[in-house]
Amino acid sequence: MKYSKKYYLCRAILIKTTMKSAKIISIAKSDKVGLYSIWFENDSESEFRKFIQKFKDNAELNKDYQTILQALDRIIVNGAFERNFRYEGKMKDNVVALSIDSKKLRLYCLRISDQVLIAGNGGVKNTRTYNESEELSGYVMDLQKFDELLKQAQEEGSIVIEQNVITGIEEKTFML
Repeated sequence: MKYSKKYYLCRAILIKTTMKSAKIISIAKSDKVGLYSIWFENDSESEFRKFIQKFKDNAELNKDYQTILQALDRIIVNGAFERNFRYEGKMKDNVVALSIDSKKLRLYCLRISDQVLIAGNGGVKNTRTYNESEELSGYVMDLQKFDELLKQAQEEGSIVIEQNVITGIEEKTFML
């Protein structure tokens, strides 16, 4: 099937206007782990900070919220071990949810290694799977795309992940 020039022009404009640029920022660092988050251009705060702001005053979900923060504190002290997470994306990506006993609140992350964790955003899981929730599915899809771009940047050498540090993130902008 052959498409017109107008079709390709419209498609290029659509892609350009729907793409988001993002950076990785450092949130916390210890000898065991570097905790990072994604910050989309034109947003006032990082994805992790948005999660914090969204649930910090929610009385109904306060127990889950506090459990997630305590789990992150333990991860910073001990490391981002696989046992602390539940895989949520596809087999080929690093998308995980922080594993807590409650099945209500989810924080989605990219677990790069035992020493590097990129915290994303999250929300209340009211459906059987994250795919059935537009909000949660959006967070997971952003992390999946970001994971691909992160792997490409490593292959290109524009960023380097060594132990608990991501080198080169200050200069790197990712287009999602």
